[in-house]
Amino acid sequence: MFDLTGQVALVTGARTGLGQAAAITLARAGADIAAIGSQPMPETAERIAALGRRFFAIQQDLGSPFGGAELIGAVTDTLGGIDILVNNAGIIRRNDLADYSLEDWDAVNAVNLRAAFQLSQAAAVEMVRTRRGGRIINIASMLSYQGGIRVVAYTAAKHGIVGLTKAMANELATHGITVNAIAPGYMATDNTSVLRQDTNRSRDILARIPMGRWGKPDDLATAILFLASPASGYITATTIPVDGGWLSR
Repeated sequence: MFDLTGQVALVTGARTGLGQAAAITLARAGADIAAIGSQPMPETAERIAALGRRFFAIQQDLGSPFGGAELIGAVTDTLGGIDILVNNAGIIRRNDLADYSLEDWDAVNAVNLRAAFQLSQAAAVEMVRTRRGGRIINIASMLSYQGGIRVVAYTAAKHGIVGLTKAMANELATHGITVNAIAPGYMATDNTSVLRQDTNRSRDILARIPMGRWGKPDDLATAILFLASPASGYITATTIPVDGGWLSR
């Protein structure tokens, strides 16, 4: 039920952190991996190759204009198709509401929401065309449920990801394509480095997490594999928190 042998997965932002963990998890289950990132991903490539799977990297800044169909076409031409898409790439910019610039607003939403839509649209067209079905997995956030502080663009984009997930799921279900999201809690990644370095903020965050620690990228492995696999075939339009109990507090 969790075997992905013969499938092709595309993961965005797979150089480090959550995206790298997702790529490795899917490769362990048997999938060949394509990845999109703004920088080279030699470590990810090495780890995927060590698992005996094919790896295809596309260097593309998802905050800049790009063609979704062209990128998906490159994946299918190289690896023979696309079965799984993980929209993980994201950036965050912090500032007080009064000082938040339109430049930062546009930059965050371009990567976190627009790129996810473009790639999902193009992947869905290909999945429908080939009648292979498929899985689209979006990475949401605790800020898909809450407002946060000094992260207005990120919060808006992550709320948007949950809405996008539901809207796409409704249209794609009849084609055997499920669309779900995962909402990581406070993870030890590049996006949270500012918070983890702030002694007071880090203390307050950890005090609210029942499990008492920051999450690790590998903590998402089970949820990613579940939503990508045949085991989740009747689950769609859902967002699964992986948060150490944060939302329960």
